[in-house]
Amino acid sequence: MDIKELYKLYQQHPQITTDSRDCPEGSIFLALKGESFNGNIFAESAIEKGCAYAIIDEPEYKKDDRFILVDNCLQTFKDLAREHRRQFDIPIIGITGTNGKTTTKELIRAVLSECYNVMATEGNFNNDVGVPKTLFRLNKDHDIAVVEMGASHPGDIKTLVEAAEPNCGLITNVGRAHLQGFGSFEGVCKTKGELYDFLCAHECPVFVNRDNEHLMQMINERRKPETDIYYYGQSDNSDILIRGEVISCAPFLKFRWREQDADAGYTSEWLTVQTHLIGAYNLDNMLAAITIGYVNNIPFDKINHALENYVPTNNRSQLTETEHNHLIVDAYNANPTSMKAAIDNFRLMEVSPKMAILGMMGELGDVSQEEHQKIITLLEEAHFNEVWLVGSEFQKANSSFRTFANVDEVKATIAQQQPTGRYILIKGSNSTKLFQLPELL
Repeated sequence: MDIKELYKLYQQHPQITTDSRDCPEGSIFLALKGESFNGNIFAESAIEKGCAYAIIDEPEYKKDDRFILVDNCLQTFKDLAREHRRQFDIPIIGITGTNGKTTTKELIRAVLSECYNVMATEGNFNNDVGVPKTLFRLNKDHDIAVVEMGASHPGDIKTLVEAAEPNCGLITNVGRAHLQGFGSFEGVCKTKGELYDFLCAHECPVFVNRDNEHLMQMINERRKPETDIYYYGQSDNSDILIRGEVISCAPFLKFRWREQDADAGYTSEWLTVQTHLIGAYNLDNMLAAITIGYVNNIPFDKINHALENYVPTNNRSQLTETEHNHLIVDAYNANPTSMKAAIDNFRLMEVSPKMAILGMMGELGDVSQEEHQKIITLLEEAHFNEVWLVGSEFQKANSSFRTFANVDEVKATIAQQQPTGRYILIKGSNSTKLFQLPELL
C-alpha cells in the first residue's frame, strides 16, 4: 500500500496512536521501535482494544488484513505526516537552532496569535516522532503553523524538513552542543544548515540574525538570487529590517526596537518592550518574533502586546520569587554556548547577592573536560558571591568552587544550610535534575 492509499485510509480513520495503552475506537495504531521497546509486539493488542488497523514493519506480527505491513514504521509516520501537511496551503514556519528555539517558537506563536489561528509545536515535540505528531494536529481552522525541529545527529534536520516542508524559517543560532552525536562544531552547522538547504532550494524566505557570523556564512553559502532574506539584529547594518537594543536587565529584559529600510533609513520610531524574560540573550529571540510578525502584517502595537504579555514556562528563563530567594531557573538544558550566555547575563543583572548552581553539560564527547574548564574560568571572572557545581565533569576539573556529585548531595546540603536572600541562577543539562531544586530554595 503506497502513502497516498494509506493516507486515504487515515482520512477514514483520522487518528493515529503510537501507544498501545491508548487505543481509541476506530483509530490506527502505528508500531514504533526504540532501544528498549518494539511496538510491533503490541499491534494485536491494539486491534483488540479498538484500533481499526495496525501499521507494522515486522511480517511475523501480521495476523490478517487489518495489519498493514510497511518497510519502516517511523519513515511511514513521517511520510504520512507530509501527506497530511500537503492538504493545507498555509505558511509553515520551520525553526531549529542550538539554543533558544523553543522560546523563539513560543514568542512567534504569541505574536502571530494576535491576528491568526496558529498551530505550533507543543512543548519540545521536535524530534522525528514529535514533528509528525505536530503536523497531524493541522486542521482547516489553522491560518499558519510554527514547527520546531531538533537534532542531535547528522541528517536529523533533513528528514524533518522533508516531512514538514516549511515554506519559510529560521535558525536561532549554532553552538557546541551534542558534539558526541555531531562529531564537531562543523557537524552542528552542517546539520542545522539543512533547514537553509531546503528553504533555498525551494526559493522560500529565510529569517537570519545579521549579527551571527556563523549563520551569515551558512546562508551566504546556500542562498540563490531568488532567495528572500529578512535580516534582524542589534547592529547598525543597513540591510537589517528589524533592529533592537537592550535597555536594561533589572532583572527582566527591557529593550527597544524599530523598523528600518535599506534605502530610506529608519521608518519607525523606537518602540519599547518590557518583557517577563530573564536574559539579554533573549533579545535575539524577540527580534526574530518581531520580524516574522512584521512580515506577516501584525501591527506594531499588537506585536508589543504579545511580547509584553508572554510569560515563560517549563524552566526556561524564569524568575521565581520564593519565601527565601529569587530564582532564575533555566534547568532544561545546557551546552557551552547557552551556559556562557547565562553566566554573562547573570553577571550583568543589577541584583545582589548572586549565587550560581550549575549542573554539568552532557553529550560533549572528547571536548567535555575542556569545555567544563572554560565554564569554571568564566565563573572565576564573574566573581559571584557563591558557586555550586554539580556533576562528575565539574568534579574532575580544576576548580576552587564547591562541587557535588549529583543533585541528591545538593538537596542534602540545602536541608542543612538553607540559602536565603539570594538571587540564584540554576542551570544544567536535564540529566543533572536541577529542576528538583527550586521547590527547596
